[in-house]
Order: sequence, then structure tokens, then C-alpha cells
Amino acid sequence: MGTSVQVKPLCGVYNENPLSYLVSVDGFNFLIDCGWNDHFDASLLQPLSRVASTVDAVLLSHPDTLHLGALPYAMKQLGLSAPVFATEPVYRLGLLTMYDQYLSRKQVSEFDLFTLDDIDSAFQNITRLTYSQNYHMSGKGEGIVIAPHAAGHLLGGTIWKITKDGEDVIYAVDFNHRKERHLNGTVLLSFARPAVLITDAYNALNNQASRRQRDQEFLDAILKTVRADGNVLLPVDTAGRVLELILILEQYWEQHQLTYPIFFLTYVASSTIDYAKSFLEWMSDSIAKSFEHTRDNAFLLKHVTLLISNSELEKVPGPKIVLASMASLEAGFSHDIFVEWASDTKNLVLFTERGQFATLARMLQSDPPPRAVKVTMSKRIPLVGEELAAYEEEQSRKRKEEALKATLIKEEESKASLGAELSTGDLMVVDSKIAQPSSNAAGLQFGAYRDVLIDGFVLSPSSAGPMFPFYENSAEWDDFGEIINPDDYTRNNEDVDHASIPAEDDLNGKLDEGSASLILDTTPSKVVSSEQTVYVKCSLLYMDFEGRSDGRSVKSILGHVSPLKLVLVHGSAEATEHLKQHCLKNVCQHVYAPQIEESIDVTSDLCAYKVQLSEKLMSNVLFKKLGDYEIAWVDAEVGETENGTLSLLPLSTPAPPHKTVLVGDIKMADLKQYLASKGVQVEFAGGALRCGEYVTLRKVGDSVQKGGSAGVQQIILEGPLSEEYYKIRDHLYSQFYSL
Repeated sequence: MGTSVQVKPLCGVYNENPLSYLVSVDGFNFLIDCGWNDHFDASLLQPLSRVASTVDAVLLSHPDTLHLGALPYAMKQLGLSAPVFATEPVYRLGLLTMYDQYLSRKQVSEFDLFTLDDIDSAFQNITRLTYSQNYHMSGKGEGIVIAPHAAGHLLGGTIWKITKDGEDVIYAVDFNHRKERHLNGTVLLSFARPAVLITDAYNALNNQASRRQRDQEFLDAILKTVRADGNVLLPVDTAGRVLELILILEQYWEQHQLTYPIFFLTYVASSTIDYAKSFLEWMSDSIAKSFEHTRDNAFLLKHVTLLISNSELEKVPGPKIVLASMASLEAGFSHDIFVEWASDTKNLVLFTERGQFATLARMLQSDPPPRAVKVTMSKRIPLVGEELAAYEEEQSRKRKEEALKATLIKEEESKASLGAELSTGDLMVVDSKIAQPSSNAAGLQFGAYRDVLIDGFVLSPSSAGPMFPFYENSAEWDDFGEIINPDDYTRNNEDVDHASIPAEDDLNGKLDEGSASLILDTTPSKVVSSEQTVYVKCSLLYMDFEGRSDGRSVKSILGHVSPLKLVLVHGSAEATEHLKQHCLKNVCQHVYAPQIEESIDVTSDLCAYKVQLSEKLMSNVLFKKLGDYEIAWVDAEVGETENGTLSLLPLSTPAPPHKTVLVGDIKMADLKQYLASKGVQVEFAGGALRCGEYVTLRKVGDSVQKGGSAGVQQIILEGPLSEEYYKIRDHLYSQFYSL
């Protein structure tokens, strides 16, 4: 029996709700993603509330609300206290996303599900990992290794690989195989035959046009609008796919010397771009190489202006392009701008991602879109007059109550302390009930207590004699001096006076100055709301810039990865069922699509044994380097050690000869480049690689057979025996490892 694996969806199956799944590996519970929607619907978190206290570790995959939006609330209200793991960009950009969500809602409602302090508290202890970094769990998770890998969807977006006893559990949702301007494609194709693959069916029914065609249509729609003296609104996320859109506009404006103003408007716009500038190593190869060779940072923006206030936007006349959060149009700057611009036929609202279910954006994306929508307009205004006086009176009353409460607590503590002193029989205190002789002829009367001069100083058994503190210096020394402990010079977070820290130097990074002023603003205020009907006369357009692989690509990738068992989550019921039937026929025999809180057992059917390599055997083995691994051919026989564990021992008889084994895999396109670099004329012809005049290389066989089992592929070298033939054969052999 292999590693025990159970999967229980907590949210996000057979629909497009936020993602949250409990994955148990040999009894160690991983909560993978902790998402929420833009409605912050607490009913979605009920399944999570029932298991939050049992979670041993949290893994976050992407820095958007759908993947991590519920983390502050879960830690504050649901009893979630497990360590959290994420990549550095997911940590930083996820933090900014939650700041933006909170500030957007605080301006239009009495939002109290979580505070900025709750966000900081949830994020400050996240363990940050780099791509492909193996992290070994300890304690209850001993023997489990987790590692993040590139997903290609958002900056820092992660495919999680969980390994136990040589078996891999892969969590891969919202991945993108296409290389984009700011991101490389996913590395999911590099995994082969994992024991369990958990993936989504979100795009199973959708197919996409080429990236070049899509980008051109995007730019044409924008330019057509602004040239007709209209404005363009792009509702976007805070710090995710918006980075790709900004690069598209920035590069096109630079190439064609356009002057139409572009604005990026969120409460954390400056911080988002500042972090993007510092995360170049997480981005595409082209961005990293450009910076390495020319020191040109792609996010040093010349044509995109960063704003944190709608009032600044109103000062700019003429046609303009605005990228504003939130993408759902439920709150934030995008909501207000839409209400203002929707009635003008010259304007365009361009959606670049599907709106969340039951949001204004989703409603407008329906076919045909509504001609009139009801919206709630809310704003925060300062209190004045009687309301301000009543508020100040209430605050004064609360302060007095708190002061009185503090005084009572202090008195109780003082009485308890005095009682403790009296009970120890302090020799310097004299009870007033005991008759004392007069100290002079005048017979002066003293109060209840008086000083007593005692010859000598006698301590009770429970007392300690007064003395100056003495600390023995037990430091260790070496040839260079005293050995110091760096931890002694580290200032803990709890020792820092956070009130003295400027808001822009906040615990987890910078807040924009305007956003910081909102946080620090203590002016008494209230929220006023009104219903309003908006007549939608502007143009509405949807283009897919979500950065996810389409249905055709997903099916191809799953066939290549060929997991032993497949779990489908997050997608409409129709898309989930469609992908399930396809995978049962073409990928593997074990495909699951569980319901909410339905626990499924996807334990591997493999029989794995642990064997110990004896020292005698290892002393005669020659290893060869293969990437990050060392490999060797071993001839041995199985025996048992004294404690009963299996062990591989040297053969008692000479080992029989074996055929040479070539280890490795090579793509024909890579081989073509390599041969060309060695001066060989190569070209593809009829699916084969023609080398020189007479030699042909072709790959035969399928890497994956029907049903998901591994196939056998061979590279056949054809041609007459000649100097050219042997030369090409040597080049081919050099691409493999010979055992």
C-alpha cells in the first residue's frame, strides 16, 4: 500500500466559487488555498470552520482573493493557526490585494469582517519559498517534502508538489502553458506519472485565439474608442493579471509614440509596481535577460500614471484609459467610474476576465447585456452638528468607562499584592492591634503603622536577602574572540512600537501615502448610501486575458503528465463532467470529481518498500551526475539487517553483463539546435530530422499509451554507414547518460 492520501473539497467544486481544499497525506492535513469571493459571503466558509483547527499547514497558490482572501478571517475567527507557506510574490502581492480589498470596502461600508491588523497578523508569519525549493516538514509531517513550482498564471503563482516516500501529490489549478510578456509558462509538463494530480476544469469548455491576434484586437478596440474621443475603463485585479495588461499598453505606447493618458488606479498602485520592479527574477526569461544585459527594468513605466484617488483622475481632461480595481465592479474605483461613464455611448468598458458569480461584472458580461442596472452608491462623509456631538459624547463615555475599569483592576491588584506581603510576615510591618510602648514622655500617638528599629535583620524562611544582581559571564571564546549569538541582536516584532513606525514602512511593505492617510485618518465619519439606476449606453466588450490554459491545451497537458489518479475541482458542473469523461477515456482510469465536504481516498495502489543500501555495496558503486541527481547501475541481492529492515547486499557471484542503458529524454527541436551548433546541416522533413545528405533521425512510439500508462519511445538513426553517420551518432549519444 502506498502513501495514504485523502482529498476533501471545502469550497470550489462544480462551480466557480473560491478555492479551498483539505488534502491529508498520511494524516498530515494540508489546507491548500483559502479563498473568498468579492461578496465576502461568510456562508462559503462554513465547511472550513469545521476543520480549521485540524489543519497542520496552509499552502497558498496565487496572490488573489479567490485563493487567499479568507486567510485573515480564518485566522481571526475560525481558529486557523497552522503555519502558512507561499512564494515571495504571493506573500507580497497577496498582502497588497487584501489591503486594497479592505480599503475599498471601508470607504463605502462599515466593513468589520477583518481589519488591517488582522491582515498583517495573518501574513507576517508566512514562510516564503522559491521555485523548486524543497521544504522538509517536521514533527507530525516528518518525511513529507513540499516544493512550489511555476504555474504561469500570476506572478509567483504556484503548482504545489507534495512528496512522501517517493510518491508525488501535485496540486495544479489555474496554470498557463503559454509564455507571456511578464511570465514564463508552467512547468507542469515536467512532471510525469504523479500518484495524484489535483487540477481544475475551469477552462475545459473554452478555446482561445492566438496571443498575437488577441493582443491586436485588444489594442484596436482601445485605440478606436479614444480616437473617437471616448474613455476606456478596464476593471482589473489589484496585483495579478493587471501586470500583463500594463506591459502590453506600455510597450505599444512606447513603440508608436502615443500620447493618450493611461492610469492605474488602486489604493496600492505605487506599491504594486514597486514590488513588480523587484521581482524580475520571477518573471519571463526575456524580462530577466533584458535587465541583465541593459539594466532596463520593464516596470519603469513612462506612459502609465499611478493614481490612488479618483479626484486626481477627474482633473485630467480628454479621452483616457483607466485600469481600476475591482474586476467584479462590486466595490473600489472601478465601480464608481463605471457608474459615471456608463451613460456615454462613446465610452468602452473592456473586461479582461470573467466576473465572479452574481457580481455586476458578470451581469454585464451576459448575452445580451442589460440596458439598465441598479447599483448602490455609497460614500463616507465626516460627522457634523448634532451627530458629531453625540459621537464625541459617546466616545467620552466609553473612555471614562475604560478608565474606571482600569482603576478598579489596579486597585484589585494592589490589594492582592498587599495581602501577599502581609501573609509572608514582613518584619518591617507592625500590626496596629499590638500594643507598642511610647517612644517619649509626651506619649505621642502614631497611626496604624509605624517604623520599628530592630537590632539586627532577621528574615523569614520564605524571604530572600537583598543583594546586587550578579551575572556570570559564561560566553564561549575562540581564536577570534567571543562567540556571539546573532539572535541576541535581532529585534522581535513584539518588541517594536508599531505606532512609531510610519505607515509607508509598514510591517510587510509599503503602503501608498494616500492609502496610509486613509488608515491614519481618525475623523468621525459615517457611510451614506443611495440606490441608483444606471442606463448602460457605453460599449461592453470581453476579451480573455485570464492567463489560463484553454480546454484543448488542458487535455493535452493532462495526457502528457498521465497521473495515476486525477481529482477535478473548480469549474462549472458542465465543464467538470466534460473533462471527467475525456480523462476517463484518454488519461487514466481513476478520475474523481468530489462534492463539497466529500472526502475521497486516492491512496496509491503501488507497493513501496524501503530498503537500506549496505556499505559494502555502496563502496563499489560509481555514480554519474544527471542534472540534480546522481545515478548508477546496481547489481545486488535483497537481504535483511539485524533489526529486520530490508537491505541491498553485494552479489555473492559475479554480476552478469547487461546492455548499455541510455538515460534521459530529448526533444527533437532541442537536438536540431544542438546539431546545428556543431556545424551539421539539419532540417525537419516529414516529421523526421534530416541530418546532412544521407542520415535521418526519427522518434517513434507514444510517450503515453491509452489508459494513461507510460509508453516506450525510441530514436531511430537511419542512413548508410559513413563518417557522417558515426559523427551524428556520437552527437546523439552525448545527449544521454550511459550506464
